[in-house]
Amino acid sequence: MRGKPKAKMNNEISDSEDQEQEILHTNSTYRLLVGPFGSVEDRVLEWSPEKRSGTCDRKGHFARLVWSRRLVLVFHELSMTGAPISMMELATELLSCGATVSAVVLSKKGGLASELARRRIKVLEDGADLSFKTAMKADLVIAGSAVCASWIDQYIAHFPAGGSQIAWWIMENRREYFDRSKLVLHRVKMLIFLSELQSKQWLTWCQEENIKLRSQPALVPLAVSDELAFVAGIPCSLNTPSSSPEKMLEKRQLLRDAVRKEMGLKDNDMLVMSLSSINAGKGQLFLLEAAHLFIDQYPLQTGSEVKKSLDIRHDHSTLGVKHHLRGLVLKSSNGDLSSRDLRTRNSHRRKMLFDSRGTEEQALKVLIGSVGSKSNKISYVKEILRFLSQHAKLSESVLWTPTTTHVASLYSSADVYVMNSQGLGETFGRVTVEAMAFGLPVLGTDAGGTKEIVDHNVTGLLHPMGHPGTQVLAENLRFLLKNPSARKQMGMEGRKKVERNYLKKHMYKRFVEVLTRCMRSR
Repeated sequence: MRGKPKAKMNNEISDSEDQEQEILHTNSTYRLLVGPFGSVEDRVLEWSPEKRSGTCDRKGHFARLVWSRRLVLVFHELSMTGAPISMMELATELLSCGATVSAVVLSKKGGLASELARRRIKVLEDGADLSFKTAMKADLVIAGSAVCASWIDQYIAHFPAGGSQIAWWIMENRREYFDRSKLVLHRVKMLIFLSELQSKQWLTWCQEENIKLRSQPALVPLAVSDELAFVAGIPCSLNTPSSSPEKMLEKRQLLRDAVRKEMGLKDNDMLVMSLSSINAGKGQLFLLEAAHLFIDQYPLQTGSEVKKSLDIRHDHSTLGVKHHLRGLVLKSSNGDLSSRDLRTRNSHRRKMLFDSRGTEEQALKVLIGSVGSKSNKISYVKEILRFLSQHAKLSESVLWTPTTTHVASLYSSADVYVMNSQGLGETFGRVTVEAMAFGLPVLGTDAGGTKEIVDHNVTGLLHPMGHPGTQVLAENLRFLLKNPSARKQMGMEGRKKVERNYLKKHMYKRFVEVLTRCMRSR
């Protein structure tokens, strides 16, 4: 039996988010809300939440720099999204390494308040005078969003010399965020960016506005936390003899089986997942349009039809798929991929053999999160539900999941990850590297940080933004559904890239430069 819709959402959801919950429960197109799966994680992984606070590498340079230091971290909000979660994990690591940390929270809406309390991160009651006095005594202030501009402006007005001890970790890439922060960009010690493209864009805007920065910006991309790397089976600080990476890989498979069973999925279902706030900038509607095209254009084959197609192409092999992908990589350019380029390459893939494992009916399922996120746009949620009401067959294939910090169970259950950000694209895409850590191929828009992370035809497939991209995305979905071997190969390559570039140790190595250049001398 398929999973049962939840009667109630997590009590962390704010009043404005309750409106979204009510929409989902009263709309006739709403079918299934699954998760969160925190209790399943705890049962299968046999790992208590108290252990999820990280461990410091006491011999590392980062630990030596922050030991006994006082730092203030400025959160713009407490939503379960990339920036606040990254700041929370930074605070946790600092505490673990012997620093004293005080958090300034500009908006307390969202679901992270209880998690900050569990991690014993001290949140200052006052975001004004008390926070200013605390910051004045700190060795370093790290602000975690362009939205912190107002606090920085007020703090420097209160304490003019304060800008020399502020490192500003900017996690947005849209012009509106630059405009709201441009008056104080030159007054802080250092700017920190997430990706090369974001850095170049902001520096271009600074040049256009004749803004002279005090120092060269740093680049600190986000990383996969040790908590997630641990479950993914990647070696990290949380491993013990009884929970080696090999043992965790076994438990991750058990977790996958348990969660997919609760979701009501069959073994042969391909679960495509997109976790983010639900708004137009994240492109969930375009994803569903692509899924609709997939279902309409490529109806499911019966077992005999699949068998027939396999017989016709018996001389091909899954090894041929891998060689074909490598060939495409060698031919691809380093520039942006146009719709025409991607369509041409996809036309080659459509001629390739469907993977020969079994003749059981294959089905596409789409999981969308995060229901209840503070950043969701109710009007956009309604637009998605209207679209689903017009396409009943598609609606039956869509699952929803609430905002949660228990994401390991979701990554474990999925087969493909979609990063469909529009406009300038994703600034970086923390969820992208998290999905890759779990061996998921990524289907992403050819924009922003996504195209820095995803290697086309190697760790995933890129497609254009907007409506032109929906057809390409539909073809990419079909390709991965019909070629599990290519899906696995891309996932393996993505995991390797994470192990090379996007683990906690890589991020804190970069943070050493920031601390060295910014932190007050003893």
